[in-house]
Amino acid sequence: MDANAGGRVLTKRRREYDEDDVRIRPTRRSRPRTKIRPTHDDAVPALVIAVDRGRYTCRVDGVTDGTNVLAMRARELGRKGVVVGDKVALLGDVSGADGTLARIVRIEPRTGALRRTADDDDPSERVLVANVAQLVIVTSLTDPPPRTGFIDRCLAAAFDADIAPLLCLTKADLGAPADNALAELREYYADLDLPYVTTSPEAPIEPVTDLLTDRLSVLIGHSGVGKSTLVNRIVPGALRDVGRVSAIGKGRHTSTSAVALELPTGGWIVDTPGIRSFGLAHVSAESLLHAFTDLVPGLEECPRGCDHTGDNDECGLDELVAEGKARPERLASFRRLLAVKLEPEQY
Repeated sequence: MDANAGGRVLTKRRREYDEDDVRIRPTRRSRPRTKIRPTHDDAVPALVIAVDRGRYTCRVDGVTDGTNVLAMRARELGRKGVVVGDKVALLGDVSGADGTLARIVRIEPRTGALRRTADDDDPSERVLVANVAQLVIVTSLTDPPPRTGFIDRCLAAAFDADIAPLLCLTKADLGAPADNALAELREYYADLDLPYVTTSPEAPIEPVTDLLTDRLSVLIGHSGVGKSTLVNRIVPGALRDVGRVSAIGKGRHTSTSAVALELPTGGWIVDTPGIRSFGLAHVSAESLLHAFTDLVPGLEECPRGCDHTGDNDECGLDELVAEGKARPERLASFRRLLAVKLEPEQY
């Protein structure tokens, strides 16, 4: 545009742009992500002994003074869960001093992972403890009385995970009711060759600790069976909360979280919260039979496609019981576990 202003002509020139005037917004990822991940060769091996709201208490391998390290899960682990019993690798401050926090950068492959589901028809399984060598099923002989259905469920989970089972019977000092219950349990599991140990508050604890030394064992049982009392005797100073059985014969929950406790004689025990159900949705029908080896001979007489539920009149398991080669109570328990629609709490 031209205009007269005091005899002078004003001319507006169009500006010319070059590449220096152009701003290029950088992409969110300016460099491609590499698939190479750090090996963390300098990481320190440790054992997870407690889990609490995203913080993991670990015991570094070789530490004998009882010093524990608090750690968090590294972002690179993604959604991998960390449970008590996991063998992990730590980086950062592993001194265990107040205010320090290490990082879990690797979870070692698990062996003997104890799993359960909330219900028999719940597809979501939960890992309770990892790297378990022995499952100790704590059951009182009376007050409350033993529940063979629950024991059978624990045995099925143990055999499915290739974990050695041990039946620990508490309150063995309560007279004739306890003696009668022990005799019935021994008869019920006679064909299974299930190892067991009895204990009471006044009896020596060594028979129990001898079976726990130098291995990682997990204790599981209904509330009120004396599990916390047993733990306090096995590990002096554990200070696990102890409750009493309610008026309706059910125990009150005293332990609220799983925790691994170091044995004075060597090894670890994992005390778990008392549970009311033990779902087996993750255990196949074939794996269930590992807890009922006394019924296995009857499978040879089953017709092709037999589901062993009893709906087929020619099921070999019924014939086995009829011939007196297996107990009817064992067959009934096995079939209850097959019927996944039944509520687990009734056992």
